[in-house]
Amino acid sequence: MSAAGRARPPQLRRAFYARPSVEVAPELLNKVLVLGACRGRIVEVEAYLGPDDPASHAHRGPTRRNATMFGPAGHLYVYFTYGMHWCANVVCGRPGEGTAVLLRALAPLEGLDAMRARRPAARRDRDLCNGPAKLAQALGIDGRLDGADLTARPGSGEVAAGPVVTIVDGGTPPPDDPVVTTRIGISRAIELPLRWYVRGEPHVSRR
Repeated sequence: MSAAGRARPPQLRRAFYARPSVEVAPELLNKVLVLGACRGRIVEVEAYLGPDDPASHAHRGPTRRNATMFGPAGHLYVYFTYGMHWCANVVCGRPGEGTAVLLRALAPLEGLDAMRARRPAARRDRDLCNGPAKLAQALGIDGRLDGADLTARPGSGEVAAGPVVTIVDGGTPPPDDPVVTTRIGISRAIELPLRWYVRGEPHVSRR
């Protein structure tokens, strides 16, 4: 059957995201991130807990930079880090809570030619999206997508013209036994077991 004839995978609804980040994070595993012609299965995530989490951007309360985190669930929080990389997070919980899930790695599914063009340093396809900055670069995620509504339906008039970013259920359930570890790449609250990834998955950022 042609791509045009295939049924569109169901989008995740806002109620999915409007829960604590520690519940949303492991359930995002094996869901599919879609942006334009690019698709990737989410294989690694980290939860951030809001103002009470010293490692979270929300720790010091709302700012101009992190305003999206304190808004409605189901939006994309995109931030610039180290003066050179973009990273993407899914906003969770209730407005004002400032909780989110960092998308750490994808297994590329479609649009690999575009990903390779954006990530010429990747020697292997498994290196295209095996890190939060890498996946943002591979999919073309940058600050223009900060605040994007992941639940807006393409062609519904809910979003402006141009590529739509969303997360869909590709039919593979989250794993029953994901690997659970402490978060990486941070210097505070490093003891909290808030990172999950698909066991045996070759596309994760670090084992």
